Amino acid sequence: MTPSSLTRRAWLALAAAGLSPPLHAQPQAAPIKIALIEGLSGAFANAGDAVARNIQWAVERVNARGGVRLLGGARPLELVRLDSKGSTEEALSLLRAALDQRIAFVLQGNSSATATALIDALDKHNAREPDRRAIFLNYSAVDPSLTNERCSFWHFRFDAHADMRLAALTDVLRDDRSVKKVYLIGQDYSFGQHVNRKAREMIAAKRPDIEIVGDELHPMGRVKDFIPYATKIKTSGAQAVLTGNWGNDLTLLVRALREVGSDAKLYTFYGNALGAPAAVGDAGIGSVLAVAEWHPNVGGAPAEAFYAAFRKRFPDPREDYVHARMQVMVEMLAAAIERARSTEAAAVARALEGLSYDGATLGGLHRATMRAEDHQLQQPLVVSVMERAGTREVPHDVEGSGYGFRTLRRLDAAAVAQPSACRMNRPR
Repeated sequence: MTPSSLTRRAWLALAAAGLSPPLHAQPQAAPIKIALIEGLSGAFANAGDAVARNIQWAVERVNARGGVRLLGGARPLELVRLDSKGSTEEALSLLRAALDQRIAFVLQGNSSATATALIDALDKHNAREPDRRAIFLNYSAVDPSLTNERCSFWHFRFDAHADMRLAALTDVLRDDRSVKKVYLIGQDYSFGQHVNRKAREMIAAKRPDIEIVGDELHPMGRVKDFIPYATKIKTSGAQAVLTGNWGNDLTLLVRALREVGSDAKLYTFYGNALGAPAAVGDAGIGSVLAVAEWHPNVGGAPAEAFYAAFRKRFPDPREDYVHARMQVMVEMLAAAIERARSTEAAAVARALEGLSYDGATLGGLHRATMRAEDHQLQQPLVVSVMERAGTREVPHDVEGSGYGFRTLRRLDAAAVAQPSACRMNRPR
């Protein structure tokens, strides 16, 4: 059986279910390989595994409707997983290996420091070997410099960067008149340093009456006991903690805050999964906030169908962390390849510039545009708060924890857009 012999209804049904068609129904042409370079083992393996699941599912959804349409016929996508073990040096070695295989599409996101190194290496490679260039698709390295002073023609970011996320969080913080004291804590690398610095600026502009009672950075991925940090936070009298921490550095922080009895609200980038809700328990109800492009309780039939398809594909509650932006990234890559009528990196990069995603494969629930001037995706953001699951507003929990998130505020793309200082060098 070939893709053309399947009915359109059958293909759509398979795609909606998040399933690939039978192997004999796959396009027979050579696959288009995309290399995922991510920490799939080590301190942040839980975050890497979540990424791999989301991207694998996105690939399956594209393939389920026939693959990527090119003049010579449809071609499937193929995800090549490369474990960097959380090491930038290993990630650079894996980039070289992917380029040696002539893989033109490289994906990475967990760690802005690693992303910076990969962008620099890819810029040099593409200038040196134009016959085997590649582009870098970034789904979660959110240091704003990557689409500002460090911007590159070969790099595209599909996550909202730190300033966009902070703009949303501090808008909510501005309106929370119960908060008079805030503690800033983050991981000690470029991203964490930027979040603390920019959060201080935004809070001063929006709520000059708020006192910053702590501003602290800790080693990334090496702290096993956050009790000393949590004790300082409690002693400071902070009514809110703002953090960009992710992975185990977030889970261990919120667990320590619970253990010392802190009742401070948590304004987080990533507090809606990877063990954080279960770690904080009932103490997080009404007090743990997160910002993201989407969450399972945004409401509406399209969102429900999308989430149901993901859970059908990954029924284990421990695997319940779905990212709409990763679906958008793979969909936009497929669309750009079709638009360019080529898999050549420069042609696909030009096709991505200014490309809009209409949300069709997500039931219209997420619309976004890749800004051409800096390759930063412009998309809506949602600030949500943790609640006990099972209510009309919070029908779904997170990772089987019994806790889910309720929308506090939805901000459209224009509301969180930030100016860019990008001065991009474009290849001829």
